Amino acid sequence: MALFKKKKREAKGTGNIPDRYEKGLSRSRNRFREGLLSLFGRGKKIDEAFLENIEAFLYESDLGADVTEKILERIEAESRKKELLNETDIKQLMTEIFEDLFRDDDTRIPVDRHQPCVVLVVGVNGSGKTTTIGKLAARYSREGKKVLIVAGDTYRAAAIEQLDVWARRAGVDIIKNLDAKNPSGVVYDGIQAGVSRKADMILVDTAGRLHNKAHLMQELDKIKRVIQKLIPDAPHETLLVLDGSVGQNSLVQAQEFTRVTPVTGLIVTKLDGTAKGGSMVAIHEKLHIPVKFIGLGESLDDLLPFSPSMYVQAMFEGFQ
Repeated sequence: MALFKKKKREAKGTGNIPDRYEKGLSRSRNRFREGLLSLFGRGKKIDEAFLENIEAFLYESDLGADVTEKILERIEAESRKKELLNETDIKQLMTEIFEDLFRDDDTRIPVDRHQPCVVLVVGVNGSGKTTTIGKLAARYSREGKKVLIVAGDTYRAAAIEQLDVWARRAGVDIIKNLDAKNPSGVVYDGIQAGVSRKADMILVDTAGRLHNKAHLMQELDKIKRVIQKLIPDAPHETLLVLDGSVGQNSLVQAQEFTRVTPVTGLIVTKLDGTAKGGSMVAIHEKLHIPVKFIGLGESLDDLLPFSPSMYVQAMFEGFQ
């Protein structure tokens, strides 16, 4: 299978986490550095023309209107203290703003507070949802948790087959039914199996068909009701997987999903292959949903717990 053709690359999913953050976010960091350096000489007087130029740069960096406005307000405030600013000053302002935005987030998954902890995973097709479920299963399995995957996207046989491959690679059980047409039936069987097998975590895949939002809402509501018949306080997390490489389009996806189901956390994938790492800040600021994990590669180890401090350091490290 194609999934096994990259073993050599996957074996390299090592190294300490700060280094992997820095390497994975290098494209986004370089975009910020080059963009800021292009706006400055030794120092820049803050005038209307400069503010217009830096506003355009911030929008092009996928930071969105809300974050851009915060940065511009801080630049104007600082310019009243000293007339000339340079790229280091702007970098410092942006670092402080980014840190403030993520400061109070709870990035943990409450696995130890529930048995089983039921995690509903949602996202559009192509966002990396199936791969992310496999990586989550591998992570928690390595931590000694008994993990069960439920293949609840019954509309795509290929998704079930791919999830089965990831389950085997992660060394966890999977509940699937290639002939099923009703997702809630598979989910019921999966939750029932998880309870009887004393699983610590149940990861439930769902369909990602935003072209029919009414049907998606009905389906997710039915899945949640089925889960709650067996575990009344579940699901304990609903994680939305977003493709970080699509920039501001991921915000549109996030808004659509939050209209049909409560989302408790974000997982932003494919950040290593894009210069649009700033879009994660825009999504967070718009929706006020904590980022739980980020994807910085293709190996089982390349789904990393989100660390605001490491993210900020990786995004701005190397500015001179």
